[in-house]
Amino acid sequence: MKVTINIDCTPEEARSFMGLPDVAPFQNAMLDEMKNRMSSAAAAMDPEKMLKTLFPLQSEGMAELQKAFWNQFTGVAKK
Repeated sequence: MKVTINIDCTPEEARSFMGLPDVAPFQNAMLDEMKNRMSSAAAAMDPEKMLKTLFPLQSEGMAELQKAFWNQFTGVAKK
């Protein structure tokens, strides 16, 4: 036996029915903060500063990841 139930509701109605919190105000606040950061970084017209503002520690993390991969691959090649 196969039973199909179709429920027609909006995402807001489903969220409130399931008791989930409304995160729209938090999302709007975060978007406003990101817009402010991007605007201030774009005003300086320095791409490096803008990337560091949006993604802190991203370049250092990528360099460490690259070094770890390089050490792993060179270590395997020596065996």
